[in-house]
Amino acid sequence: MAAKDSPSIYLADLAAYNSGRLHGEWVELDGDADHNLEQIQETIARVLRTSPVADAEEWAIHDYQAFGDLKLGEYEDLEKVAKVAALINEHGAVFAGLVSHFGGTQYLDDAVRSMEESYQGTHDSLEAWAEQYLEDTGALSEVPESLRNYIDFEAWARDAELGGDIFTVTDSEGALHIFWSR
Repeated sequence: MAAKDSPSIYLADLAAYNSGRLHGEWVELDGDADHNLEQIQETIARVLRTSPVADAEEWAIHDYQAFGDLKLGEYEDLEKVAKVAALINEHGAVFAGLVSHFGGTQYLDDAVRSMEESYQGTHDSLEAWAEQYLEDTGALSEVPESLRNYIDFEAWARDAELGGDIFTVTDSEGALHIFWSR
């Protein structure tokens, strides 16, 4: 079995599976997208070549780990799986949650664009994000210190989320990540 730190998939030999035997191999996807795809293709070739069933030629993804909330299908596009794994390695669990938020690997480009252009970071709460955002933009500099306690950051953040200005992703580790919806 692969290490739990990096995304991994279990590639099963379907000829063996259909004849009542388990034959397959875990592959750890711990590199860039090209390296990951190469690892997947080499593993598929090896699994089919060493099959206990003659002329095995079909395979499927039968398990996976370290993909957070993202659900992978048995016949997922391997290039997308390799790329998602590389981006999880680069950005952490938030990226798996982001791909899941958008609806799966078929929306990978949207997730990549959002990560690159709209990510606001991780925050303890929406309220904490709102206060930090208003501080960073200078909006709070015009508010006298004596009035800051009367600003309802929680309500402002809730309105930003309900109004579609932002969306949140809670990753598999429980961290709250904020993104602009643009």
